[in-house]
Amino acid sequence: MITVEHLTKRYGPSVAVDDVSFTVEPGHVTGFLGPNGAGKSTTMRMICGLTPATSGSARVLGKPFTALPNPGRRVGVLLDAAAQHSGRTGREVLTLAALMTGVDRRRIDTTLDLVGLTERESARRVGQYSLGMRQRLGIASALLGDPEVLILDEPANGLDPAGIRWMRDLLDDFASRGGTVLLSSHLLREIEAVADRLVVIGRGRVVAQGHKDDLLRQAGTFVRSTDDVALALALRQGGAGVEELSTGGLSVEAEPIDVGRAAAAAGVVLAELRAADSRGLEDLFLELTADDAREQSRMEVPA
Repeated sequence: MITVEHLTKRYGPSVAVDDVSFTVEPGHVTGFLGPNGAGKSTTMRMICGLTPATSGSARVLGKPFTALPNPGRRVGVLLDAAAQHSGRTGREVLTLAALMTGVDRRRIDTTLDLVGLTERESARRVGQYSLGMRQRLGIASALLGDPEVLILDEPANGLDPAGIRWMRDLLDDFASRGGTVLLSSHLLREIEAVADRLVVIGRGRVVAQGHKDDLLRQAGTFVRSTDDVALALALRQGGAGVEELSTGGLSVEAEPIDVGRAAAAAGVVLAELRAADSRGLEDLFLELTADDAREQSRMEVPA
């Protein structure tokens, strides 16, 4: 598992990551979301020991990443697919990684096959690779040591639809075998498809975390009645927030049973009463990061 406790990073007066805490558990894919500049990459670099924290701690498999013996055998990391030597071939990149970590070189062919890089492609120099091929090579490097944990920052960039589907299946299989996955991506639909837990960060702070279904489930009730005006008045008098929908009916910040009781007390006949529909991840993301979007717009306005 990955445990992050009160992690903070300051650059002079600027706070990039502010008191961030969360856990990533085995057997799950945890999506790590946030707008540009929210602190995702900085947090992941601190977890991997590449950026020193100002305060707080991060542990992987119970220890700081740098305290793990031969961490490449236990934790697979992909933070930047472009950070590969462009003059080496794909096979050379994996061969050097195998030599440094003590991985059996027979594992190289297995891993290349797993990520879909052919013998011909692995013999090409990385500088000739497309972004999608670099991503596959980066994922191969992360998987080479047969790790227990994967930490991946934007691994789907440059992948075509078939590649994205392949990555989704790969991560599903890895987690189903007890692996731990922390996955950052701007492709919200793919995160929604593969992740079962979410951590959302905005302006350096965690703004939401938990099981995906719980976060996407909207609180409240949808109701239609024979007299929505009278029902809305009764609900507001009872302290409930009410929105009159243009399509008909009311969206009420209350549980269905409480809405039903208010309707009964007001003598209003209900035509429909149900819990609010679940929202999509995009809606949740935009709602939770609205402050970031407003701040970014303010900064882009010429003085």
